[in-house]
Amino acid sequence: MTAADSSPFDFAAYLEATRLRVEAALDGSLGPERPESLREAMRYSLLAGGKRLRPILCLAACELAGGDSELAMPTAVALEMVHTMSLIHDDLPAMDNDDLRRGRPTNHKVYGEANAILAGDALLTRAFEMVALRSPGVAAERLLAVVGELSLASGAPGLVGGQVVDLECEAKSVDLDTLEYIHLHKTGALLRACVLTGALIAGASEDLLAALRTYARGIGLAFQIIDDILDVTASSEVLGKTAGKDLTADKTTYPKLLGLEESRQRADALVAEAKAALASWHESAAPLLALADYITSRDR
Repeated sequence: MTAADSSPFDFAAYLEATRLRVEAALDGSLGPERPESLREAMRYSLLAGGKRLRPILCLAACELAGGDSELAMPTAVALEMVHTMSLIHDDLPAMDNDDLRRGRPTNHKVYGEANAILAGDALLTRAFEMVALRSPGVAAERLLAVVGELSLASGAPGLVGGQVVDLECEAKSVDLDTLEYIHLHKTGALLRACVLTGALIAGASEDLLAALRTYARGIGLAFQIIDDILDVTASSEVLGKTAGKDLTADKTTYPKLLGLEESRQRADALVAEAKAALASWHESAAPLLALADYITSRDR
């Protein structure tokens, strides 16, 4: 190993370089949709910035499994499309009823509720197009596995099911098991799909896939705990979305159940579990290990 090879992993440089690659791919993913109003609504939310953690997780998992991350880029884009759809729909008056997302008006405030719903629908279906029709160089059986994971994450076993239970539990007493069910589905399912699909594209071993499932569960719950903490400790200006929304909606959150300090301790413990699952892969897992730490240190 050379001196250069043994230098510490520069996570900040990795994160920024990979984010820029993702941004470029996202910008090129939307063609000349008609009518133009639909394309504008899709682009408005898809290209609104953000951390791009989900596509970056996908690319990092592909690299860990020994694959070429460029082959995973269409799937990474697809994952961000599903995530963006979920944000557009979550913000609707019938759901979380929010007016602010990523520091600017939510999609339905700009384009109207009907167009926002349709833009979300169009992004969801484009996500499957990205995997099935825009992933050259990836074996068909691997793409089929990716489609399966994306379907599970997007539908009743994932995002949709989690959102339904979340809505049903507003203004009700919820125990920790139910709260974790909501977040393992509403937030965790897509994060799980991110790491698994990247690894599947690279032909990961069963041992690595099992480790990544454990890793994904840990970061998925930790991510939501930090979101809950920030909802009560950060300002709308910092978050880029309306702070205090969970309290207003009378939702059960980790701080409400456990308190801020215990919630933070639980997030740290979950990240430690996630990182331990990848310990056998040492330096090869550096991006995913750093991403796990980043989840608990973020301020938005």
